[in-house]
Amino acid sequence: MDDVRGLLARYGLAPSKGLGQNLLISPTVYTRIVEAAELSPSDAVLEIGPGLGTLTRRLAARAGVVAAIELDRKMVAVLEQELAGVDNVHIIAGDALELDPAETLRCVGADLSGGYKVVANLPYYITSRALRHLLAESDRPRLLVLMVQREVADRLRAGPGEHSLLSLSVQAFGSVEQVCRVPASAFYPAPKVASAVVRIAVDERPAIDSALQPAYFRVLRAGFGQKRKQLHNSLSANLALPSGRAHQLLVQAGIPPTARPQSLSLEQWRALARAFVDEAR
Repeated sequence: MDDVRGLLARYGLAPSKGLGQNLLISPTVYTRIVEAAELSPSDAVLEIGPGLGTLTRRLAARAGVVAAIELDRKMVAVLEQELAGVDNVHIIAGDALELDPAETLRCVGADLSGGYKVVANLPYYITSRALRHLLAESDRPRLLVLMVQREVADRLRAGPGEHSLLSLSVQAFGSVEQVCRVPASAFYPAPKVASAVVRIAVDERPAIDSALQPAYFRVLRAGFGQKRKQLHNSLSANLALPSGRAHQLLVQAGIPPTARPQSLSLEQWRALARAFVDEAR
């Protein structure tokens, strides 16, 4: 198999800065990603941003079906050439943020009775949107293995005291662990930031049940809308609550009104969402 630089030279291509293309060139990191995905011949995998297909081949060697979604038409042409003989890989030209992940796999004949997995070396500028898109689906993946900016990896794994809108949004659906750190030298071209591979194991039953999710995310966005303020002020301003009502909701949920949003646990945010729902009835 050609290396990344060799493939780029052969096809007269260069990574697109506008599409955030930093192509992984480290065999060691490829191995860590594939191992973290724990693939078997019964697995269906959605790969986002396959680029030149160097990771795609490794996924296909272990999984049953791989659907690789690529936005860059020039890269699609390379993928179709390089992976033409790999029968269990399906190249899809399109924007992963606009496609239903589970339906995309079904359309290429994947059996999703055991769920599906997502593996991606995401352009860093779409990380948050991609996570929202994948986890907001009713037919969520059961596992995600993602290359992200190291700072984002730290935020995803954060706990009370360091929580963010991102960490609480993702941890509502599953647990996050860091697989490995990845230096800039593992990519071509080298990005200006350090990276990490994270593994998100999605719970069969989310910590926030589907009926409560609208209120949970509404309260969460309101609380972090002014994260430097005390929570009762942020909630009052961003939920348009009458004076004193936010204070009452916090007391009802067992939360100090002077708390700041990053200090609360997921369980406290869930209790606050329930209090908000009860108040609206």
